[in-house]
Amino acid sequence: MTIAKDKVVTIEYTLKNDEGNVLDTSEGREPLVYLHGSGNIIPGLEKELEGKIVSDSLSVRVSPEEGYGEKSEHMIQTVPKDMFGDANIEINQQYHAAGPSGEPIVITVVDINDEGVTVDGNHPLAGVYLNFDVEVKEIRDATAEELEHGHVHGPGGHAH
Repeated sequence: MTIAKDKVVTIEYTLKNDEGNVLDTSEGREPLVYLHGSGNIIPGLEKELEGKIVSDSLSVRVSPEEGYGEKSEHMIQTVPKDMFGDANIEINQQYHAAGPSGEPIVITVVDINDEGVTVDGNHPLAGVYLNFDVEVKEIRDATAEELEHGHVHGPGGHAH
């Protein structure tokens, strides 16, 4: 069986930046299980996994455009401190907020001064080249319920 749209894929992976620092890994944890073709993983990695089979190993370099996007200056803004209520605000603290279209995003505090609090709504890996080492562990057909919901159920997936 090969990786294709609507297949449930299990992978082991290590993600590094261009400096070789490990940003994320499945090592010592459960492998990643996702529904191929449903946007559950970044486009660049999904594209490279297309057509692979169990036991295939690959190294993939994903550009920001096919990862978490380029860093957008529009996602960085200074807001009044009182928007945080009584919270003890610190640099690198993260909060949930509404994005430009009302979608939920995570914002990170990048500066605090007399003008207010500068927050960055870019994904932390925006603008970063992503280097994946991946091994395909399992491929199976998705269930009708997984296809309807757009994600994997059961071990490694969502529980309902």
